[in-house]
Amino acid sequence: MIPIQNIYYMLSYAFQVLNKQGYKNVATEQFDNVAELYSAILIKGISEQLKCGLGREYIEQTESLSLLRGRIEISESLKTMSLLKKQLSCTYDDFSINSYMNRVIKTTVDLLLQADISKDRKKALRKLLVFFSDVELLDVHFINWNLQYNRNNQTYRMLVSICYLVIKGLLQTTSDGTTRLMDFLDEQRMCRLYEKFIFEYYRKKFPQISVSSSQIPWGVDDGMVDMLPIMQSDIMLLYKKEKKVLIIDAKYYSHATQARYGTHKLHSNNLYQIFTYVKNKDYELATDPHEVSGMLLYAQNSDAVQPNNIYQMSGNKVSVKTLDLNCKFSDIEEQLDKIVIEHFGI
Repeated sequence: MIPIQNIYYMLSYAFQVLNKQGYKNVATEQFDNVAELYSAILIKGISEQLKCGLGREYIEQTESLSLLRGRIEISESLKTMSLLKKQLSCTYDDFSINSYMNRVIKTTVDLLLQADISKDRKKALRKLLVFFSDVELLDVHFINWNLQYNRNNQTYRMLVSICYLVIKGLLQTTSDGTTRLMDFLDEQRMCRLYEKFIFEYYRKKFPQISVSSSQIPWGVDDGMVDMLPIMQSDIMLLYKKEKKVLIIDAKYYSHATQARYGTHKLHSNNLYQIFTYVKNKDYELATDPHEVSGMLLYAQNSDAVQPNNIYQMSGNKVSVKTLDLNCKFSDIEEQLDKIVIEHFGI
């Protein structure tokens, strides 16, 4: 079980905006559940956004008007017989706060009001909803999360990401097709946060190391790559000074191993994947002196057996480690730092 406070620290690495002064007091609060934490972050974040002004976008509107505006819809005017009222049906662009991102935020706040959070936080959320009176709700099951960000809406990135975690983590469909609220962050969403946290931690803590989630080319002999799947690494650490590479696959499972007849084995597909990444990266760098290693980094769970092994495979080191998240955050930092020290000697 991960302390909720640690989830906040993980979020603060994943979203650097949480390190700003306006969010500092959130880090010192105590939370009974994840919904409380998300509510506190959204209350702060939305309040900050309101100071800058809610984002607007041009939205196409069609209505019957007495004064012409935009494009006249002749067929619609005849269909609705608006001419009898001395009106014409017009289509125009309205610069409105009813933008998609604002709709995502309002929908999330509306969902949080049904969750297990304190009366004070519900009161604060309701006060914020007043500013979204002209914003429409979305169906939580059909939200498009592939949103485009630019200079004008960059401040929404963290807010929408938190909304994603809220909606995906607090909703669950039951066997009869109805929806109920959950009070925990599910495995799939936690895996995404876990990976992003490790990535951003290393990027911030070790500037001398290049941190990326680079694609790895297949080491084919004849150049034929048609229909081969893309190899997308989770985290790739490159220490140019020593010409060393460490490829990390971050895994967040309720069970890190598979038990059969009392014997625990690693998930075979995970091991095949990291081995493939390592050998193909090794092939890519074959013309220069280099060292490529791989690591499966599991989040520690409640299982009695926790993997902690190092294998030498065809000239490359592949290790399997667990990261204990149920401890002081300083201890988590120490565990992550130790990985870099052992592999790069920093």
